Amino acid sequence: MRLLLLLFCFSVTAFAQDFELIRRQWTDSLRAATASILRDSIIRQDGDSMKLWWAVYGDKPADGRSLWISLHGGGGTTPEVNDQQWRNQMRLYRPQEGVYVAPRSPLEAWDMWCQQPIDSMYRVLIRTMIAHYDVNPDKVYLLGYSAGGDGVWRMAPRMADHWAAASMMAGHPGDVRLENLLNTPFMIWCGANDAAYDRNRIDRERGLQMDSLQRTQPDGYVHETHIMEGKGHWMDREDAAALPWMANHRRQAWPKRIIWQQEAVFRPDFYWLSAPRGELKRGKRVNAEVEGNIINITRCDYSGLTLYLSDELVNLKKAVTVKLCGRKVFKGKLKPSSDVYRETLHLRQDPRFAAPCKITVKQEGGKGQGARSKGTPTA
Repeated sequence: MRLLLLLFCFSVTAFAQDFELIRRQWTDSLRAATASILRDSIIRQDGDSMKLWWAVYGDKPADGRSLWISLHGGGGTTPEVNDQQWRNQMRLYRPQEGVYVAPRSPLEAWDMWCQQPIDSMYRVLIRTMIAHYDVNPDKVYLLGYSAGGDGVWRMAPRMADHWAAASMMAGHPGDVRLENLLNTPFMIWCGANDAAYDRNRIDRERGLQMDSLQRTQPDGYVHETHIMEGKGHWMDREDAAALPWMANHRRQAWPKRIIWQQEAVFRPDFYWLSAPRGELKRGKRVNAEVEGNIINITRCDYSGLTLYLSDELVNLKKAVTVKLCGRKVFKGKLKPSSDVYRETLHLRQDPRFAAPCKITVKQEGGKGQGARSKGTPTA
C-alpha cells in the first residue's frame, strides 16, 4: 500500500511538471508570435486591422494583472467620427488596476463590435496581454458605450467563457439571448431618457429578463440593472461605478453548470464542452451540470459532445460517470495525459482551459432527449 501511494504521488508530481513545462513552452511561443502586435499596436487578420491603445494602471497583484477591453461608440458613420469616439474611450474609464485597452474597431458599422472577424481578434488581444503583461485570464473584463454597448450585449453571451464580468453602457440588445450568461456577472446601464431606438425601454426589459433567469438559477446570472433617472444617452460618467463592481469578480473557468446556446457567430467550444463543427447552428443548445463526479447532460442538440475534464471539475482520482439525456454513457477512471493537456491548450489557446483528460460521448438512434448513447474515454 505504501509503495502504491509513493508511485501515485510520483506520477502526480511528474504530470504536474509536464504540464508546467507545456505551459511555459506555449507562453514563450505566444510571446514571440505576438511581439509584432505589441510593437505596432495593431492586430492584423485576413485583411482587417484593429488598432490598439492601452495603459497600465496600479501595481501588478500576485495573481497577475487584470485586462479591461473597452469598446468605443460611433458605428455606421464616418471614420473620422469613429476615430473621435475611440479617442474618447481611451480616457472614459480608469480601473484601479490592470491593463486598460481601447481598441479601434476595424469596421465602420453599427455592429462593428460583433461582426466576424471580431471574435478571433478579441482572443488574440487576450492572448497578447497574457504573454506580455502577465494578465490573469480569469480577470478579463469587457465593457463598452453606445455602439460599444451594442457589442457588449452580443459578445458577453457569445464569448461568456472568456469574461470575468461584463458591463453594457447605453447600447441596444437587438435579438440576443442571455442564457449563456449563467456564470458571467453582467451589468446594464442606460439613461432613463435615452429613447433613441427604444434603448431605455428595451434595456429595462432585458434587466427584467435577467431577474427572471436568476430566479431559475439563484446562484447564477449575477447582474445589476441601472436605468439612470434624469439621464439621456450620456450618463455623466456615473456608469464608471461598474468597474469596481466588475473587479470583484473572477471568471469561473470550470463551472459546475453550463447553458450553451449558439448565437449569430458559431462556436465549437464553450467552457469544458466541444460540439461537432459540422453541426453548429444558431439556437442549438446544451445544458450540463456536475454533482460530485457525475456529469449530467440534460439537453444536447448535437449527435455527440467532447468533454474536457480537470480536477477543478471532477475528482480524477475517482471514477467519473457521464449521463447523456437520461442514459448513462460512461463510467470509469481516467488517466491524465500530457498529450491531451497539450492538445487542449493549443485548441483553446487559454491556459485555464488546458485539460489532462477528455471523454467523447455520442448519441445513437438520433439526436435529442431519450436517444440511446455511448461513451468513449480518451487519455
